[in-house]
Amino acid sequence: MSGPSGTIVSAGGLSLPPRAGRRSRWRSRGSLFLLVLHGRPSFALGYVIVTAVMTCAILAPWIAPYDPVTANPDVYLSPPGFSHWLGTDNTGMDILSRILFAPRTDLTIAVLGTALSAMVGIPLGAIVGYYEGRSLARRTFSVLVMRAADVLQAFPVFVFAIALVAVFGQSIISVVVAIAFVNIPIYLRLMRSQVLSIRGMRYVDAAFVAGSSDFAILRRHILPNAIAAALAQLSVNIGWSVLLTAGLSFVGAGVVAPTPEWGSMIATGYQNVTTGQWWPSVFPGVALGLTVFGFALIGNSIEVMADPAQLRLVGRAGKGG
Repeated sequence: MSGPSGTIVSAGGLSLPPRAGRRSRWRSRGSLFLLVLHGRPSFALGYVIVTAVMTCAILAPWIAPYDPVTANPDVYLSPPGFSHWLGTDNTGMDILSRILFAPRTDLTIAVLGTALSAMVGIPLGAIVGYYEGRSLARRTFSVLVMRAADVLQAFPVFVFAIALVAVFGQSIISVVVAIAFVNIPIYLRLMRSQVLSIRGMRYVDAAFVAGSSDFAILRRHILPNAIAAALAQLSVNIGWSVLLTAGLSFVGAGVVAPTPEWGSMIATGYQNVTTGQWWPSVFPGVALGLTVFGFALIGNSIEVMADPAQLRLVGRAGKGG
């Protein structure tokens, strides 16, 4: 509760300055995070994997043993050894160096595409859910938006992404736009369902009776309470977007070679698997799978932290452990 001069009044009547209140909230969030990791130790693995991948991406120019785009025909398809720890591909490029640089491309595309889709889908879904069933004009707007989302989701995601890349041209920006397009309906539907369940709450009705505008009600009362599910979806979508980026590059519709990218590395290496040279495609595939798995675990942990019922179960499991 707020007291005079912006102080925060605790339940015991003590006045705390705003900074102390913020510190208390950060401590409670930190305790909540540690509680979830203690109750579900597998979630910690997700944070370790993603942290390691991001660290490798940041430090790649300093830790990569070779230039990731320099070919050396003298070491064509060399197996893993002391000179090239993970071997070389069919152009003589060092696989370890390319794996270390690849997250710079894959994660950048995935994060930008997911963020763009969330920036469009979350507010649009909140507006659609808030106005659904109201006046005729607003109801018509909601119906049109939802039917457009149905049309987008009617197409196979991968085929739709390939079509978008074909329209906009083969580049990183095209892949970002494709990922944003295919993810927008996910956040739109998710936020709509959340807002529909929240807009009938008494505190929303009280804000409306108090004279708050629709924008103020959405911003202050509905979005803060509906955003948790979308935040959990963000991590899952980043992992899925990394996979989609790799898939587009695998079929030749993603980033332009020889840019280090896991999907294109798998595509150029899988042809040699039948002749015994498995390392050009297996190692990038393992890196891709671990990254997607890590983001999925983080998404699950955020979902647990946002759900009081699951949080209670995790707390009991942690105490029992």
